[in-house]
Amino acid sequence: MLSSTKNGPLSGLIVIDLTRILAGPYCSMILADLGARVIKVEMPGNGDDARQVGPFYKGLNGEKNSAYFLSINRNKESIALNLKSPEDKLIFDKLLLSADILIENYTPGTIEKLGYGWDFLNKTYPKLILASISGFGQTGPYRELPAYDMVVQAMGGILSITGEEGGRPTRVGVSIGDLAAGMFGAIGVQAAIIERNKTGRGKHLDISMLDSQVALLENALSRYQIEGKIPEPIGSRHPSITPFGVFKAKDGFLVLAAGNNAVFQKLCDAINQTEIINDHRFVSNESRCINHVDLKTIIEKSLMERGVQEWMMIFKAQGVPVGPLNDLSDVVKDPQINARGMLIDTLLSNGEKILTAASPVKFIGDEPFAPSPAPKLDEHRLSLLKELGL
Repeated sequence: MLSSTKNGPLSGLIVIDLTRILAGPYCSMILADLGARVIKVEMPGNGDDARQVGPFYKGLNGEKNSAYFLSINRNKESIALNLKSPEDKLIFDKLLLSADILIENYTPGTIEKLGYGWDFLNKTYPKLILASISGFGQTGPYRELPAYDMVVQAMGGILSITGEEGGRPTRVGVSIGDLAAGMFGAIGVQAAIIERNKTGRGKHLDISMLDSQVALLENALSRYQIEGKIPEPIGSRHPSITPFGVFKAKDGFLVLAAGNNAVFQKLCDAINQTEIINDHRFVSNESRCINHVDLKTIIEKSLMERGVQEWMMIFKAQGVPVGPLNDLSDVVKDPQINARGMLIDTLLSNGEKILTAASPVKFIGDEPFAPSPAPKLDEHRLSLLKELGL
């Protein structure tokens, strides 16, 4: 039997991870960051498809390794098993005897063909929680269709409201289709653990990437029904709060957010435009939203008098929510991000180090544990077989 001695609130839990690419591995990484022991089961040969996705770095022997894979598979162990092989299925069955959670992101119906459908798992391992993450879910007319992040961003409506006003729809800059499903999967798994503590039985979670996109539509769905208009891309501004967006200063861009009249007055004071406070076009948030173009013109005319850093100091002193438009080189140098420990050194197989994003979930008073790098394919086979008594 396997055991887990890791630290963290989910310590003691063992996760068997059959997932690949992004949504599933992101879910299992969240659980690993919280202390669960995650054993990644990969196909012999190439392993997780993400191992073939760049950017790449050279290993000690000149081999090509994926930094993409490394960024979403820390704190995991790897064993290569072919679940169509009777010998490997015996090993997998042994793993399941110790498991609390099994995560898979096959096309619906695939895990049943492999002999590990929910009816079998629930009967054989009654305490096991099965989390199935797929493009469109285990039910519905699209259930067997393949899906990638871009597909569900488009089908879930996110793509239609992202981009510049009047421009073409734009993909969100990160794979929000996969990442959202991974996060909802981790939430669901933890809820199932809590329920299992009451009932003694596991549950089958059905997480859909498309469902997860619809869940993120926020007020766009409400606006469509209340206003009777189909929401379209509007650039960086907020559809219901003004001023709230990206503004150009003398030497770059910054973000301003004035969510109520009091903050709007502070902003006007800061840019020396107090006369517009009582302008009928800007007296309320509603009127500011209607006249957002005129207001942006006035604000940016004032902002052109100074550089971003000078304006940052002025707005902070006035209590106006403000932020610089950081690119990635700015992010890695940001003092707040570094003070929060959000960038951690991860050891590459060639002995070099790379910065990766840490878990944003922090528990006050607990020391963060040092992460282990993403595993090599089948790296932990011998130690796992020994632990299983095979």
